[in-house]
Amino acid sequence: MAAERRLPGLEAQKRQVGLDRPLRAGEKWYLLENHWYKQWKAYVESGDQNSSSFPGRINNAELFEDLESYRLKDRLVEHEEYVLVPEEVWDKLVNWYGIEHDQPAIERKVVDLPSMQKVEVYPVELYLCQHNDMDNPVMAQFSRMDMIDAVLKEARRQFSVPAEDETRLWLKNSDGSCERIRNVQMTVLDACLSSGQVVIMETRSKDGTWPSSRPHIMKNSIEDEELYRGQPGVCGLTNLGNTCFMNSALQCLSNVPPLTEYFLNNCYLDELNFSNPLGMKGEIAEAYADLIKQMWSGHHRSIVPRMFKTKVGHFASQFLGYQQHDSQELLSFLLDGLHEDLNRVKKKEYIELKDAAGRPDEEVAEEAWRNHKRRNNSIIVDIFHGLFKSTLVCPECGKISVTFDPFCYLSAPLPVSKERVMEVFFVYMDPCKKPEQHRLIVPKAGKVLDLCRALSKHTEVPAERMMVADVFSHRFYKIYQMEESLSCILDRDDIFIYEVSVSTLEDSVTADAVVLPVYLRERTPNRDYSDTYYGVVLFGHPLLVSVPRDQLSWDALYQLLLHRLSRYVSQPNSDEEDDQSEEEEDLYNKRPNGLSEGEEEEEEEEEETTAEGSTSQDPSSETEENPSDASLGEEGAGAKGRHNPNPSSCHPSQAHRTPSSSPSPPTANQAKRKCCLPQKRRKLLFTLQAVNSNGTSDRLAGQDESSTVSFNSQPYIAMDWDSEMKKRYYNETEAEGYIKHDCMGYTLKKNPVRLQECIDLFTTVETLEEENPWYCPMCKRHQLATKKLDLWSLPEILIIHLKRFSYTKFSREKLDTLVEFPIQDLDFSDFIIKPQKDTDPMLYKYDLIAVSNHFGGLRDGHYTTFARNKDSGTWHYFDDSSVSAVSKAQIESKAAYVLFYQRQDKICHPTLHAAPVSTASSRNEDDCGACCGSNSGEQASRDFMDVD
Repeated sequence: MAAERRLPGLEAQKRQVGLDRPLRAGEKWYLLENHWYKQWKAYVESGDQNSSSFPGRINNAELFEDLESYRLKDRLVEHEEYVLVPEEVWDKLVNWYGIEHDQPAIERKVVDLPSMQKVEVYPVELYLCQHNDMDNPVMAQFSRMDMIDAVLKEARRQFSVPAEDETRLWLKNSDGSCERIRNVQMTVLDACLSSGQVVIMETRSKDGTWPSSRPHIMKNSIEDEELYRGQPGVCGLTNLGNTCFMNSALQCLSNVPPLTEYFLNNCYLDELNFSNPLGMKGEIAEAYADLIKQMWSGHHRSIVPRMFKTKVGHFASQFLGYQQHDSQELLSFLLDGLHEDLNRVKKKEYIELKDAAGRPDEEVAEEAWRNHKRRNNSIIVDIFHGLFKSTLVCPECGKISVTFDPFCYLSAPLPVSKERVMEVFFVYMDPCKKPEQHRLIVPKAGKVLDLCRALSKHTEVPAERMMVADVFSHRFYKIYQMEESLSCILDRDDIFIYEVSVSTLEDSVTADAVVLPVYLRERTPNRDYSDTYYGVVLFGHPLLVSVPRDQLSWDALYQLLLHRLSRYVSQPNSDEEDDQSEEEEDLYNKRPNGLSEGEEEEEEEEEETTAEGSTSQDPSSETEENPSDASLGEEGAGAKGRHNPNPSSCHPSQAHRTPSSSPSPPTANQAKRKCCLPQKRRKLLFTLQAVNSNGTSDRLAGQDESSTVSFNSQPYIAMDWDSEMKKRYYNETEAEGYIKHDCMGYTLKKNPVRLQECIDLFTTVETLEEENPWYCPMCKRHQLATKKLDLWSLPEILIIHLKRFSYTKFSREKLDTLVEFPIQDLDFSDFIIKPQKDTDPMLYKYDLIAVSNHFGGLRDGHYTTFARNKDSGTWHYFDDSSVSAVSKAQIESKAAYVLFYQRQDKICHPTLHAAPVSTASSRNEDDCGACCGSNSGEQASRDFMDVD
């Protein structure tokens, strides 16, 4: 096979295909479908050029939205759905294996982004339009490194604007407002332009005026905003394109009273640290201050955080572009960035960490906090930092190490269910029964056998008579063994479970039957196909068919498959048989399925046929004489009676038979006699061919004629259909039909958990992972020690991150467990191990002030915020630029992701008539301390509780 195609040796291919090399700006890289790449990798690593894992032509179909426009699917994930290969590797792979007909190469360029180089998989798609024709935009693609001037030139070209005419650009925001793009020498990246945005080109009139400096469609609402007077802080944030994660984190921080007062009172100006090598030259702090001042001015219903997004991307390359990110990750970056930009310590001294060495906890904790403040002293530390005790115990020598470490937020794990729900399709051996879709509850840490046992309870088919396969693109991507872990099966995989006649727990070498994977292929009109790719297209669902070893012939397999497909494959009637021409007869006699070849010999040997249906001639000698007449058998051997493989034989009564009473096809002896009798020969509906595991190449191609099919190597069989025969006799609608079992209505009930349970898990003893051992100073080597975290002291603002995203070696999932958290009076007194005083009860009680929500799954989703306004005490729901009032009853949900609590003794309860926020210039330093401190006795008498 490989020799005919003149492929390099497998070792040579491995040497010539390398992906691990640095990117170079401007060069071309290509997207390659990941399943094909993994198939190729398995092929070259097999060391056998005739291996069944031969990948066939490159097929990127799964990466496109459709095969007409060849538009790339949105949100493809590298290393899951595609890999990137450099131009020289792509050219070699195409030269060796070819590419599916008509499929274009997916070429992308490497762009030089700030602090990194990256392949630009998704160019920016902008909609260009003219100011006087907004209803007919034109889509154009741009690199993020293109200048805005390139966008202007493309717009002028698209709309045929004369060279002498002067033009300018406007950007239309998602909320309908527009802003002028003044600097055309900045890049698309720096301008924060994202796919889907509308860019409007305006042309100067002949009289020298612009048609409208503020047309109603472009009305930059400055005048309206100056007149608008709303509640300060109740201000939306425009989504710039997948920036809801940023908006959610910003709304939460904006509603942290002491931090917002700090910026509104200009306290940050005296604490900006421009020399901190770990900081960002004060730029993040200044950008955040500008944002807070706009949000709390009371003059905006919604603002566009474009400049802030630009600053974040400049200092944190992971947030460049407009991919979806995690609000907690941005929150962590922002708190750290603000801390370093506002660190009051200008020069950090070196401090050697000391172990507790048996000293009292109070002494060690006080020393740890003092050392922390000597290097880290900022408003962020004042408000958000707490201290926990870490205890490590060596499992070998018993050494106990105690340290006290600061934290900025708690990442609390959720109780993880030990079960999972899996959806599968079950395929009966009885051809009259349609496949069934089942929803099964299985152990999360179980094996494939556990999946079969769960299905057995629904079908009454023994688990050992099932085979599990991952079906992808009409072929078997993988056939699982019973002892394999269920963790390697992803929720998005299409899992088919087949009933077979042999026990899958037995040794397949000594079993009485062979299980054959069978593909359905349609031979397409001969176009520009290579010599080894026969112009076939896979279709339908593949089959796993068990065939007894003592029934060996191609014609028996033909009858068996005709029987298995009888529900949706009809046979030619007598009139159609009479119409068969002599040309078809000749073609029929040449088909390599053993139905007509050697017919005279079969008639002479008919008397020698045994009762079991096999001839006296040794099957292996037949195979040697004719390589296409490989030794095969049939399913259902030994069953009594005959079964007509026509669809009409599938009566309702048969559809409800148990698996042990499944109807059987004609025996091999009966099938052979049928060919020898002097009767009209039936038309051949399909031919059979041994193929590789991918179904793309004939397995015997290029081999010696004396070779035989090895059953020990899991041969794959293809049923090749002529297009006309498939159209006439194959019922595609019936073939794709299936039944939903009653269990599809079942759901795995998830009981809600209390927030306190998550904190309990956080403080539970755990054993370190192998990837992160602890170096024991006594043993002088790394150990998998036990670790326990305890809370020593808590900050004024306590951030609790619920770890909803679970990652393992084989799977990733989002936990949508409902966590019940209190709006008021969250009591931590039971979790604090620091000795408590009777006068400190308020130091451990917290009230909720904000929640960052995440809706959706792992790959996509949407972030929103619930937050309590510090001035009015009312709760609001922030969904990007949309803001609405809500009641406390609406806050708790399965979407809650990051919780913000404020200690009760620090809460400034709003007065009934909250005074408008004064300008920053009218505030003084004393105001800053007063607003952030607790209420005075006089003020307390005028306070009232939260208003829903």
